[in-house]
Amino acid sequence: MKSQPDHITALDLPIPSREQLTPEFQKYFAICDEKLGMVPNVLKAYSQNAGQLEAFSRLYNELMFGDSNISELEKEMIAVVVSSENSCYYCQVAHGAAVREYADEPKLGELMVMNYRVAELSERHRAMLDFAHKLTETPDKIVEADRQALRDAGFSDRDIWDIANIAGFYNMTNRVASAVDMQPNPEYHNHCR
Repeated sequence: MKSQPDHITALDLPIPSREQLTPEFQKYFAICDEKLGMVPNVLKAYSQNAGQLEAFSRLYNELMFGDSNISELEKEMIAVVVSSENSCYYCQVAHGAAVREYADEPKLGELMVMNYRVAELSERHRAMLDFAHKLTETPDKIVEADRQALRDAGFSDRDIWDIANIAGFYNMTNRVASAVDMQPNPEYHNHCR
């Protein structure tokens, strides 16, 4: 592993300076700085390919902040449960911090990372996270009874679509982050504790 403080991945990627980004992404990174106090390393890594950065950012923002009955906290809970099952260090740290923030409860963020099953969760959240976990661990075993369990917990078919897309997205990003040894920004570790 590289030892320099700006280590983003184990790869030697041609990451552009902020000034080399398109005006659109200079603005996007400035918004990240303003709202988060940093630019997430995943965005820095994707910035070496403008087309991939555009596609990744568009899909991420639509899934996480687009029109949905799944709350931002619930979306982050899904991200953490998927990332925990996949042992994705980057995403466990980053999305664990987001759960701590949205829930205003540090303990919940830690439980999501370590073992969501021991957290005190509503029936809705338990059903949602059990589905996301099963979709991650054994996707070929998802059957109608799994979808019906979500319906019984109050989710619509559109909600199930959203849950599946969020879980699927994080399964993809976990694999990329793990493959390249992506490191979380140090700021995540102290966030909302």
